[in-house]
Amino acid sequence: MAHPLACAAACATLDALESGVLKDVTEKGGYLVKQLIARLGDHPFVGDIRGRGLFLGLEFVEDKASKTPFSPSRPLHQQIKATAMDNGLMCYPMGGTIDGKQGHHILLAPPFIINDNEMDELVNRLAITLDKVFV
Repeated sequence: MAHPLACAAACATLDALESGVLKDVTEKGGYLVKQLIARLGDHPFVGDIRGRGLFLGLEFVEDKASKTPFSPSRPLHQQIKATAMDNGLMCYPMGGTIDGKQGHHILLAPPFIINDNEMDELVNRLAITLDKVFV
């Protein structure tokens, strides 16, 4: 038998989806990707910007042309996390995302209620963070 609270949560989720939140998230995600590409697309260590909606990832590479990852001995994800937090940005850096050892990425997952100005600020803080990390 289903628990009443679980059923209520499921119904509330379906109501939110039907209210147009997916359309809003898709539009906001498109704006955020556009801003990330404009600001960081040519960054020498950003290998890729990808995702769906407001769940986005940035891949960091040592060589952009060959997509060679940074050495796993460099704690890049830890450097990015600490620097981002110092800059007032919460992101989700990870190491070993290719095979458990190689590869560095960060995930961005802003709230659905984020607005354009806040997305611009997110991109700005991320760019400042990367400038400090990749000195």
